[in-house]
Amino acid sequence: MKTISRHLIYAIFLVIAQFSFAQEAYEEKVTQLEKQKEQITLQEKEALKAEVKTIAERMERGEITEDEAKSLKEKAAKKRALNIEDRIAIIDNQIALLQRNKGDVLETKKEVSIIEDGVGLTINVGDEALELFSNKGKVPVYDRRTYSDFVIAIGFNNALIEGQSLSDSPYKVGGSRFFEMGWAWRTRVFRKSNFLRLNYGFSFQFNGLKPKDNQYFVLNGDQTELEEFAFDLNKSKLRVDNLVFPVHFEFGPSKVKKTDEKIRYDIDNQFRFGIGGYGGFNMGVRQKLKYKIDGARVKDKLNRDYNVSNLVYGLSAYAGVGGTLLYIKYDLNPLFEDALVEQRNISLGLRFDL
Repeated sequence: MKTISRHLIYAIFLVIAQFSFAQEAYEEKVTQLEKQKEQITLQEKEALKAEVKTIAERMERGEITEDEAKSLKEKAAKKRALNIEDRIAIIDNQIALLQRNKGDVLETKKEVSIIEDGVGLTINVGDEALELFSNKGKVPVYDRRTYSDFVIAIGFNNALIEGQSLSDSPYKVGGSRFFEMGWAWRTRVFRKSNFLRLNYGFSFQFNGLKPKDNQYFVLNGDQTELEEFAFDLNKSKLRVDNLVFPVHFEFGPSKVKKTDEKIRYDIDNQFRFGIGGYGGFNMGVRQKLKYKIDGARVKDKLNRDYNVSNLVYGLSAYAGVGGTLLYIKYDLNPLFEDALVEQRNISLGLRFDL
């Protein structure tokens, strides 16, 4: 009998504890929803202030008249007021449902939704909300003049040697390659025309040269020369790594996309042509040799300066449609300093603005 009574008491305490925890969880949820209502109002008001400021700046620049500015401000105020009303109504319905059922709400299948409300991006999973980022008080820049791209270029590499044609080059045409990657900014030069842009940034260049006829690079004092290797080479490659800062004038048409809130000049699927140059410095030089001695594979990685020029500068150009471009670059500086016969690096390939 005592055992039954003890178990009954435990059961009663367990029910009371569960009810107490459920009550606390329910009240906490209502409190969180009430706080969300306050945040919604603040977000929309801050966003409205930013929109009104942008409209005023456009009027000061003469882009719109005073009447147009007044009309745009009224539209913005109406939109933000409706946003507040609709978003708070959703929260009020959730609170009413919880209060009506004292927190005992049937679980439904959780739905995932993504909300972009002009002030942030939120992912909702059921009743849970994850705010990925918030632009409280921020609105899109009306006239964005600068954009940026991740740039990759790849293609064939060689050297123009004084007194020789490219067909007589001691370097393999197909085997000598270059790779380039960096970041570029593109800024519209004129206020109301996107035909001319300034393209600038930084890039890491990796220029490779593969000698023909079983040759490799050797240092003879202040001269870097090609000599025949003592064993049969499976691979002979010199790689020159540079950090450069390219600047180009870019020409080409664009499509204008204009709304009450922003204007954009779109160059997707449009022809582009850029011409300019670059300057920078050498970061390192490495020669890689692969060969066999008595059947054993040998791999040498030789880190030397090989009298390579420390300063790098040259001319470059590109042309194409959208983000896929034909690309050429030519070093004006000699590849090797104080060389009796000067060589200058030249590259031709494809450039991708991503």
